[in-house]
Amino acid sequence: MGCHRLHHSSTNYRLLGEAHGVDGNPARVHPQPPGGKREYHWIAAKANRSPFRSSHTLHTPERPCRWRRRYQTSEREREQTVVMAAGGSQVIETSSRRYLIIWPEKGGPFDLLRFLISTDGPRETAFLESSDQDLSPIGCEYRWVILVSIIARRIIGFFGKPMELQGALLEYFLNLLSENGDFLGLMVNLIKGKVVLPKRNSETFISAIGHLDERVDLYKDNASMEPGNSLQMGTRAMMDLCMMASKLAYENVKVIKNIVNHHWKMHFVEFFNGWNDFQKERATQVYILCDKPHDANLILISFRGTEPFDADDWSTDIDYSWYEIPKLGKVHMGFLEALGLGNRADVSTFEKYLLSPLEDRPSNYSETLGLPAEDNLPEIDEVSAYYAVRTKLKHLLEQHKNAKFVVTGHSLGGALAILFPAVLLLHKEEKVMKRLMGIYTFGQPRVGDRQLGSFMEAHLNHPLPRYYRVVYCNDLVPRLPYDDKTFLYKHFGFCIYYNNLYAEQCVDEEPNRNYFGIRHLIPDHLNAVWELIRALTMSYTYGPEYKEGWFEILLRILGLAMPGISAHSPTNYVNSIRLGREQVQMRPIPSSSQN
Repeated sequence: MGCHRLHHSSTNYRLLGEAHGVDGNPARVHPQPPGGKREYHWIAAKANRSPFRSSHTLHTPERPCRWRRRYQTSEREREQTVVMAAGGSQVIETSSRRYLIIWPEKGGPFDLLRFLISTDGPRETAFLESSDQDLSPIGCEYRWVILVSIIARRIIGFFGKPMELQGALLEYFLNLLSENGDFLGLMVNLIKGKVVLPKRNSETFISAIGHLDERVDLYKDNASMEPGNSLQMGTRAMMDLCMMASKLAYENVKVIKNIVNHHWKMHFVEFFNGWNDFQKERATQVYILCDKPHDANLILISFRGTEPFDADDWSTDIDYSWYEIPKLGKVHMGFLEALGLGNRADVSTFEKYLLSPLEDRPSNYSETLGLPAEDNLPEIDEVSAYYAVRTKLKHLLEQHKNAKFVVTGHSLGGALAILFPAVLLLHKEEKVMKRLMGIYTFGQPRVGDRQLGSFMEAHLNHPLPRYYRVVYCNDLVPRLPYDDKTFLYKHFGFCIYYNNLYAEQCVDEEPNRNYFGIRHLIPDHLNAVWELIRALTMSYTYGPEYKEGWFEILLRILGLAMPGISAHSPTNYVNSIRLGREQVQMRPIPSSSQN
C-alpha cells in the first residue's frame, strides 16, 4: 500500500486515504493550530506501536504510512500523527509526549530574573523546554525552586572537573594511608624507603565512601544470618544485608567480588557498567550476587548511588526535569537516563527504549527506523543498565528455580532500585515480578509523581508491602527533588524513619519533607552538633565496631554548616539498622493518595 499526497488548508489537514484510530478505534479529528513552525517526520510502523522518528523515504509496500506533524506555537506544543490508507482523510492524535527539561547551561542572568519576577508567568524561557510551551502555570511562589536548582547545578557544573580531580587525589591519599598503616606508618615507611603505593581498581583500593565506614562484615548478632536460615523481608537481617550491599556498590569490581565471596560467604555473579547516553559515559554501576552458587534462594541487585565527588550525580539529584510515561506517570528524567532508557537531547529516545521492549521488536527493527549502525538496538542490552540487568536476572531466575530477588541501593542507587521494577511492570514482565521478594532503598530521592506512586503501590503493597524506603533523620537527599503542586514529585511506599537517637518509626513521610525552611534551620544545626559529639563517643557507648574514623568525623564537622549532607552518609544508615530500637514487621501501609 503506497503513501498518498498530503494537503493542508487554513483550518485543517486533508489527505487522500481512510482515517484509522489505534487498534481499530475511530480517529479524533483536530483542527490545524494557528501559525507556528512545522516539522514533518515519516514513520513506518504499526498503528498500535509507539511512533519513532526515522530518516527513511516516503514509501513502504507493507505497512500504513504515517506523517507526524509537530508544531510549536506561543501557547503550546503538540504532536499529531496522521495515518493514511485508501479511502478517506482525517487528522488524528495517537500519542503525545509530555515532558519538562531544565537546561541550567542555557540562558543568562536576565532570563533568570525575568523568569523570577514575571507577574503573569513565563510564556517561554531559554533554560526551560517543555511539551507545553505555556509555562505560566508555574506560580511566583514556586519559581524560586527552579531558580535555586539552576544556580546550584551551574555551580556544580563549574566545579565539576576540580571536584573530580579532588576526589581522585583524596581517594589516593586515603588508600596511601591505609596501605601504610595510617599517618605514622606512612612516615616510618618514608624513612625506611618502603612506602606501599596503592593500585587503583585492585582488591585493596577502597572508595571514599568505603573509608567513611570501613565495616564490611554483616550483622553478626542476628540469628537469621546463620547458614540454613533464610532471609526474609521486614527483618533486620535483610535490612542490614541490603544496606551493606548498597554501600559495597561504591567499590570497584574486585573489592566487591572479594567481600561477597570471602567475607559474606555468598556468590558474586556479575558487575555492570551501564551507559548514560546524555552524559556520554558509563556512569551507572550495578552488581548482582546470589546467596549461594547453586540452587540459590536469594538474588540481590545493588545499584551504586551518588558518588561524593561526581558533579553529574549531584546535578541529577537536584534536577527537576521529568518525562511522562503512559500508565506510570511523570518520572524523573535523569534517573531514566541513568538506567540507559533515553536521552533528553532527543526526547523520542525515551519512547524508543521505554514503550517498545526489545523482545517486541522485529529483527529488522533498526533498519526499519533508519538508525545508524552504532545505534543497533539489540546491542542496548549490553550498554543499558536496565536491559543488561534484566537479561541477566531472567537467566538467573531460570537457573535457580526457587530463588527470589531483591533490589536495593543508597541515594541515587535507591532511585534506580525502585525504577527498575517499575519499568519491568511497564514491560509486562509478570513472570519476573512474581519472583520479586522486595525492594529496600536508603536515602532515596523522589522519583516521580503521585500517579507513579499509586501504580507502584497497587503492585507492591498487596498482600504485604514489598517496598521499604529507609530515611535517616535530617538526610537532605530524600527531600529532593522539591515536593510541591508544581513539580508533583511525591514519595510512596513503606517509610522507615530513624531519628537522631536511632528510634525507628513507621511514617507516611519523613518530617520536614522539603528540608529548606526557616523553622527547621536552628534545630537542624543543633542536631548536627549533637551528632558530632555522639560520633566522638560511639566506641565507648556502643562498642569498638561503631568507632568513627577521622574521615567521618571530618564530614560531621563539615555538616555543621550543611547538616543534610553529613546525615546522608551510609554510616548513619548502618548504625540505625543495627542500633534501631524496634524491628519493623510487615503490615499494610497507606496508599499514595494521601499527601
